[in-house]
Amino acid sequence: MQDINCNELQKRLEGPQALALLDVREDWEVEICMISGSWHIPLSELPGRVDELSPDMPLAIICHHGVRSRHAGMFLEERGFKEVFNVRGGIDVWAVEIQPDMNRYD
Repeated sequence: MQDINCNELQKRLEGPQALALLDVREDWEVEICMISGSWHIPLSELPGRVDELSPDMPLAIICHHGVRSRHAGMFLEERGFKEVFNVRGGIDVWAVEIQPDMNRYD
């Protein structure tokens, strides 16, 4: 699994290279803030919902700070996902660097 920073993620989401974004935070966290167009599957539900994702699609995974997303990425790689990126710093860094009007939480 590779790390991707928020600036790289923004470029990949807006550019010609297809990249899906998986948000593995809990429902209550997503109610506070979420990146438009992301796919939401809480980490605890991922084992039962992994078939909703394509193992051939490049996939960036985001959480609050980058820990849960790293666990999700390792889980997906073990199941044959080929191109998995962990968003370094998570949505908290995204809110600071990319979308400063986004709600934040502790």
